[in-house]
Amino acid sequence: MRENDGDRGLTRRAYLASGGAVVASGALAGCSTESGPASEGNGTDDTTSAAGESQTSESGGADGSETTDGARSETESSADGPYTVSMAPMGEVEFERVPTSIFTRLTHHAGMAFALGRGNDVNAMHAPDWYDAIWNLFTPRLPGVELDWSGLYSSWQVDKEHLYELDSDVHLADPASVDALENWDESDIDEIAENVGPWFGNSLSARHQDPPEAWADRYEYYTLWEQFETVAEVFQERERYEALASIRDDMVATIEGNLPPESERPTVTMAGTSDLESIYVYKVNVPGFLASHTRPFGLVDAFGDDVASGAAVDMEAMVAADPDAIIVMGGMHPERPMSATRQAIEDHPVGGDLSAVQNDRVYAQAARYQGPILNLFQTEMTAKQLFPEQFGEWPLYDTGPYPELSSEEQLFDHQRVADIINGEF
Repeated sequence: MRENDGDRGLTRRAYLASGGAVVASGALAGCSTESGPASEGNGTDDTTSAAGESQTSESGGADGSETTDGARSETESSADGPYTVSMAPMGEVEFERVPTSIFTRLTHHAGMAFALGRGNDVNAMHAPDWYDAIWNLFTPRLPGVELDWSGLYSSWQVDKEHLYELDSDVHLADPASVDALENWDESDIDEIAENVGPWFGNSLSARHQDPPEAWADRYEYYTLWEQFETVAEVFQERERYEALASIRDDMVATIEGNLPPESERPTVTMAGTSDLESIYVYKVNVPGFLASHTRPFGLVDAFGDDVASGAAVDMEAMVAADPDAIIVMGGMHPERPMSATRQAIEDHPVGGDLSAVQNDRVYAQAARYQGPILNLFQTEMTAKQLFPEQFGEWPLYDTGPYPELSSEEQLFDHQRVADIINGEF
């Protein structure tokens, strides 16, 4: 089924409308070994938007965010012959056989390949060593699952020459966001699709950002799990997707059926705390897949409507908002012991006044661009961190692998997920 083809196993996209070059309305930051990758806690998202986040309501979708008509994939034929899969902003894409080498930029796409048992087929990603360390905090809880992303090509500022060298069967990356990079235009996007392999990805669904103007009439938004469903069609893995989606649906149903009344739920903010003088804060209850693991809880965002998601605030503003709990994204990375993070906040001239600090409610989590497997774990983690009386207490975490939970403590079957990734289901 995963047959390799030395004569370019995939054709170019059947659809890619024409358009001019796009100039990004802000710089795309790279990765720093001191502060971590830009997409985890440093405020920079995949691409830029002239108008920021779109004001869409939350309804429908597997993780609660709004979706547009036609968001589901349409697959024709089978892995034995040409088949097509459709997703915005690419439109209909034709594949002659299942891809075996996979280029990615952001880790929600790499995480989808991982969930489908193809994590080690990924040949590029943003901050590969950083995210290799993050993802491998979870593989110890997935028996038999192994992953190695270390040393891959770091593709945040991708260049065309590297794409030719990688010779990937598919580029799981949003062509609209690549078009927004310096030295790229739509003719380059076409060229790579024609000569190397098609594009198939969507990144602006992260926060429902407005797409670059040239792509606006082609763009639609997807939940994390809707996009995963469509990517699964690319790899002809409908059964794997359905098995994992069923696990998430059951967990979300359990969560929603056991939540306390809204008046008893904590105020929360997600934050990146690598620089306590410029703390990036992210909303927990807005559309977009960055909040896929927090939105099911119906949380109250500590900053309300006063601060946009992804904005930088100082510690004084954090104290004024005074969240009951703080979720530190990227806080699980081995280079960032949570004991040091908590101590740094406590030692700050005003940080020690935070209710979350005084009540030991500063929690570590892993990645915003999480992919489906981390989404399962981070949803379980959020439940235990914020609602221990309902879902079981979260152990005090400093560093190391995801804590080992007994089968009774798990909100989803970790062994079952490992079996699905390994194709044993």
